Amino acid sequence: MKKINGIIMQYFEWYMNCNQNLWNDIAKNASELADMGITALWLPPAYKGIGGKDEVGYGVYDVYDLGEFNQKGTIKTKYGSKDEYLNCIQVLNQAGIEAYADIVLNHKMGADMLQTIPANKVEWGNHNVEEPKEETVRVATKFTFPGRKHKYSDFEWNWTHFDGIDYDERSKEHAIFKFKDKDWSIAVDEEFGNYDYLMGADLDFKNPEVVEECNKWGKWYLEETKVNGFRLDAVKHINALFYRDWIRNLRKETGDGLFTVGEYWSRRCIKIT
Repeated sequence: MKKINGIIMQYFEWYMNCNQNLWNDIAKNASELADMGITALWLPPAYKGIGGKDEVGYGVYDVYDLGEFNQKGTIKTKYGSKDEYLNCIQVLNQAGIEAYADIVLNHKMGADMLQTIPANKVEWGNHNVEEPKEETVRVATKFTFPGRKHKYSDFEWNWTHFDGIDYDERSKEHAIFKFKDKDWSIAVDEEFGNYDYLMGADLDFKNPEVVEECNKWGKWYLEETKVNGFRLDAVKHINALFYRDWIRNLRKETGDGLFTVGEYWSRRCIKIT
């Protein structure tokens, strides 16, 4: 892995109002940032989310839409267009600053269609405890991305690519529903018994189709954007073996260290004596 000597700066915050112009602002300030000693910028998630122009980036809808397609009521993301994003990265690199992309693969939101499937409700406090009674739920799990029309990828997501969700459109109930014949991943944090499930339609990384599509997307993203590294969101909720292999495969493809850092927030207190 690359050894980083310098200062990494997070160049966004949750409540910022950037008027869909953040990428341009960063490009404009690149030289000044370099003069200040900044050597890398952590950039926010660049793809289209459920909230359209107001989406911070963690309510992921389409990871192939970097502000290029008319989806969720907007072409640009909250931070700008795809062309502006690519230019921002190029300008940063020219100024001697590396660009690190925020990657959110844990879940998807804002499905294009609903599906009716069997599921079992699980306890909020312990995700390993599920109610024995199976019920039929109507859930947002069909992603076809009609605005993109299969450009870059013809992969469409359906309920078999997820293992759970937290809302039933049929009953209007907010609860964790684990889909029939699905199990939570085991290589995750043990908070709440098993913290695979966090929010939205939770990707099932035990499904080979999911792993293959994520691998293809990672390669595409690196080739398309030329980012220098990744900040990986919510790693405590994702099968650790998936990310181990995903990072190794991308480093092999690119032939370089590909800086990566994972977000792992824990409530556990460590007593130091």
